[in-house]
Amino acid sequence: MSRGGGKGLNLKDKLDGNELDLSLCDLNEVPVRELAAFPKATVLDLSCNNLISLPSDFCSLMHLVKLDLSKNRLQQLPLDFGRLVNLQHLDLLNNRLVTLPVSFAQLKNLKWLDLKDNPLDPVLAKVAGDCLDEKQCKQAAVKVLQHMKAIQSEQDRQRQRKLQAERGKHKE
Repeated sequence: MSRGGGKGLNLKDKLDGNELDLSLCDLNEVPVRELAAFPKATVLDLSCNNLISLPSDFCSLMHLVKLDLSKNRLQQLPLDFGRLVNLQHLDLLNNRLVTLPVSFAQLKNLKWLDLKDNPLDPVLAKVAGDCLDEKQCKQAAVKVLQHMKAIQSEQDRQRQRKLQAERGKHKE
């Protein structure tokens, strides 16, 4: 199999109903354009690959409901990851994530989240807690969303204050 962007990968062979299994494919990058051609594939398994980052156009795969990115080497998620608004189940186990993008707050449908085995920022790690069973993973989703919403509101407030301060300067 090619190591590039899964050029030798035939996605049709990997599709089973609404599930697309690209785990253990030795991928270094996500074949987003090819994936976009399968809007019925709402479940995407990209676990156990060599992914270090996701391209920003990955966030155009808004049909995804369940996404497994566990056991990769992801260091960050795209800034507009929150565009994946239909996401309900997100597995990020065993990556190299320290923080999440603020847009994560927009994942209103997220009901299940696993962030275990990541070198998370201590505050985020505490918020996420353990995901050792269904209940804890569901709590992680709720708590992390609340946390990211709080960060987003704080950033919005700071932006507003900065704008007001700038407007004040112009009036003088």
